[in-house]
Amino acid sequence: MNIIFVALGGALGAVLRYLISLIPYKGSFPILTLVTNLLGALIIGIVVGIAEENKNTPENLILFLKTGFCGGFTTFSTFSLETLNLWQKKDYGLSMLYAGLSFVLCVVGVYIGKILVKGRA
Repeated sequence: MNIIFVALGGALGAVLRYLISLIPYKGSFPILTLVTNLLGALIIGIVVGIAEENKNTPENLILFLKTGFCGGFTTFSTFSLETLNLWQKKDYGLSMLYAGLSFVLCVVGVYIGKILVKGRA
């Protein structure tokens, strides 16, 4: 049964990620992937925060949201490819900026997500 919850969450996350990728954007900076990763970090922080605050959170819900939805939604492999592509184009500054922003903002996103639910779940 757990596999079904993970699969359903993953499908939903992947579809949402695809829909975000359809947003028109012409720039060379991979902003849509950055936004997707930041949203995923925020969501996973909220899910983990709720689970920590409310020990009665159903395991199936956590699997659906954290492993399934966030796993299907976030795009770290795409982030890695885009960072490498920028680097291989010798756009070292943009590559490092993108990698640094992705790392810092997504860690902050997880932290904010946990803070948003602290004491509320």
